[in-house]
Amino acid sequence: MKTKQKFKTRDLTVIAMLGAICCVLMHVDFPLPFMPPFMNFDLCGLVELIGGFAMGPLQAFAIIMVKILLKLATEGTSSAFTGELQNVMLSCAYVLPPVILYHRNKTKRTAMVGMTAGTIFCSIVAVFTNLFIIIPFYMKLMGQEMGYFIQMCAEANPMVQNAATLAIFGIIPFNLIKCSINSLGAMVLYKRISPLLHGYGYTTYPVAKVKEADA
Repeated sequence: MKTKQKFKTRDLTVIAMLGAICCVLMHVDFPLPFMPPFMNFDLCGLVELIGGFAMGPLQAFAIIMVKILLKLATEGTSSAFTGELQNVMLSCAYVLPPVILYHRNKTKRTAMVGMTAGTIFCSIVAVFTNLFIIIPFYMKLMGQEMGYFIQMCAEANPMVQNAATLAIFGIIPFNLIKCSINSLGAMVLYKRISPLLHGYGYTTYPVAKVKEADA
């Protein structure tokens, strides 16, 4: 019983720490050239991936929620909670597939396949959530039409003329770029920070230990 409580306390400690780091990273964001102005690049996914690979999918989800709750507690919302809702949905779409796959088969190859799947899945989810849930809801709250939003995006990228081109030239490429960079960062950086996680007694990430068959 004491051992189980010990690991539970460790989980909570690391979840809180990684969630706080993600909250800080949300403030170190920036737009990408020719991408929709409402989308900013950040490295939160990198931290969420590392935490998920080290602990598990439930802990990864907890890190995402801690990040959002800390953000709301420190600065509130500027988008009537639509941005925070979108962040949770896309973070889960990107992080949970590779983490679940990896914890079923802990190899480097599985992790890479999972991150590729998560990147593609997140990009697809982003199209539907943006075009059918988040943007229409936010535009209604602001008393604006979808055409106004498309025009705003066209100022950053003239190829955006309607909802379809917004998805093709904005939403999809942005999420592919963002998720790919976060995945690469997770693969490269884990070896350097794994001693910290190992000190908490967690299992090794696939980069740190690879089965001979995957070497």
